[in-house]
Amino acid sequence: QVQLVESGGGLVQAGGSLRLPCAASGRTFSNYAVGWFRQAPGKERDFVAAINWSGGSTAYADSVKGRFTISRDNAKNTVYLQMNSLKPEDTAVYYCAADASRYYTRRREYEYDYWGQGTQVTVSS
Repeated sequence: QVQLVESGGGLVQAGGSLRLPCAASGRTFSNYAVGWFRQAPGKERDFVAAINWSGGSTAYADSVKGRFTISRDNAKNTVYLQMNSLKPEDTAVYYCAADASRYYTRRREYEYDYWGQGTQVTVSS
C-alpha cells in the first residue's frame, strides 16, 4: 500500500497559480502511476491529470490542458500539479491517487487504488 498526502491548496485570485504536492509514503512510489482528480460541491469527481511511473507519459483533461502541468520526482516520492491561469470554475477539492498499473495514465476514478485526503483550492473572481 501507499499513503498519499496532498497540500498546497488555498485561496487564489483568477489568473493566479498554485502548485499542489502529493507526497507518498509506504511502497516504492515509482511502482505507481498517479492521477489528480477534483470534486466541486454536489458534483462527481472529475479527472484532471495523470502521470505514469517514470513521468514519461502524461494525460490531461481538456478543461485544464495548457494551464496545468503534472510532474513527479520519484527520489522525493512526490507528484506535483502546477496550476496556472486559474479560473473560478477550477474551485474544488483536489485529490491525488495512486494506480498500481504503473505504466498507464488512467482517467477513471475506479481505476485507482489509493487516495489522499484532498486539499481545497478556491479561485475567486
